[in-house]
Amino acid sequence: MQPRIDESWRAVLGDEFEQPYMRDLRAFLAAELQAGRRFFPPAALVFNALALTPFEDVRVVILGQDPYHGQGQAMGLCFSVPPGVPQPPSLQNIFKELASDLGVAPPSSGDLTAWARRGVLLLNAVLTVAPRSPSSHAGKGWERFTDRVVAELSSRREGIVFLLWGKYAQQKGGVVDRSRHHVLSAAHPSPYSAAGGFFGCRHFSRANELLVGDGREPVDWRL
Repeated sequence: MQPRIDESWRAVLGDEFEQPYMRDLRAFLAAELQAGRRFFPPAALVFNALALTPFEDVRVVILGQDPYHGQGQAMGLCFSVPPGVPQPPSLQNIFKELASDLGVAPPSSGDLTAWARRGVLLLNAVLTVAPRSPSSHAGKGWERFTDRVVAELSSRREGIVFLLWGKYAQQKGGVVDRSRHHVLSAAHPSPYSAAGGFFGCRHFSRANELLVGDGREPVDWRL
């Protein structure tokens, strides 16, 4: 699988794709396909987050855990689904908070590509999943790769706003240098936890306030 990513990420990540664990991961995915077992998202979209948001353009990072495991849902951007696909509950709650925070009307589509193109890195910790089997590709090597992505952003950039929703994202974001970046934490937008601290977190407006305070352009969160 040849990764389709922006060239800026190739320069930053160097030979990461040729590390033994990544070769093993490619072999695992190839074996799955050869055995007739699919995975989501489609191979061309596995690295979609790194294709749509160049390294130097990242202003905000949202960390997810696992791609959606339903047919046609995953598109390589955390929380995002393609146009025409029903919005999962967590995404609906994200849009509810966006409306409450900034008065942005909930969009009809759950496609967050526009955010990615505006500098919001929508990164899952694990980049593939088997159909109807959440976390099925956890522990295969993806976590090490995405840890490297977060670490490079932390060490090479300044002033990025990291939005860490839920304990998993907060743990993964533990490597972020708080002296160089802004970190906002809240409960996960899942229906099981959103009322416990995601609703009312105002992360969208707070992220923009932090960016403007650093002399940077705020994110247009409208879709």
